[in-house]
Amino acid sequence: MAKYGKKHQEALKQIDRAKAYEIKEAVELAKKTAKANFDETVEAAFRLGVDPKKADQQIRGAMVLPHGTGKTQRVLVFAKGDKAKEAEAAGADYVGEGDYINKINQGWFEFDVIVATPDMMAEVGKLGRVLGPKGLMPNPKTGTVTFEVEKAVQEIKAGKVEYRVDKSANIHVPIGKISFDETKLAENFAALTDQLVKVKPQSSKGTYLKNASIASTMGPGIKVDVSNFR
Repeated sequence: MAKYGKKHQEALKQIDRAKAYEIKEAVELAKKTAKANFDETVEAAFRLGVDPKKADQQIRGAMVLPHGTGKTQRVLVFAKGDKAKEAEAAGADYVGEGDYINKINQGWFEFDVIVATPDMMAEVGKLGRVLGPKGLMPNPKTGTVTFEVEKAVQEIKAGKVEYRVDKSANIHVPIGKISFDETKLAENFAALTDQLVKVKPQSSKGTYLKNASIASTMGPGIKVDVSNFR
């Protein structure tokens, strides 16, 4: 059994572990039970009725949350010529070609997201062994391999999040900070849930949204009723 501190134990007392709360009530509880001395991230977790071993049920994508995540992402763009200038104008933190490939190979990771134009992927692909395990490899499914560099950078800066089902059919996505008001967190959660419903594989049988919960970084998990999204 995991041992929890006094603050966590007190927080647990305020939650009915057997109950699935309406999202607004769940958010209120999350804010009430967040006791850390920093602005905790609020994360949503979903258990889906899919089989990740099947190629057509490996859910992955990206979306822009209505109210962002509260975190400013550092964006590295691999592009050249006019597309490099476009990336700089859009607010990318770093823009380049081979120089940044060399820096990454030497252990540089002062960025959160990579965007690459398709003509750069032959070079960026050489970083697969380094970027892959960290989940940083650009991918067309998440809109990070594209010639629409301006749009990609602006969306990431506006609060774009990626979602990807893991081997246990779970998805974890940040939906904001504990300092957000209840409405913003609830609307971000609803937008994410709607998106997951939209990308439900046709081959998925039975209950798709099996369960969901939210939790702040140091707070307890709170079950959320998602029956109205099904």
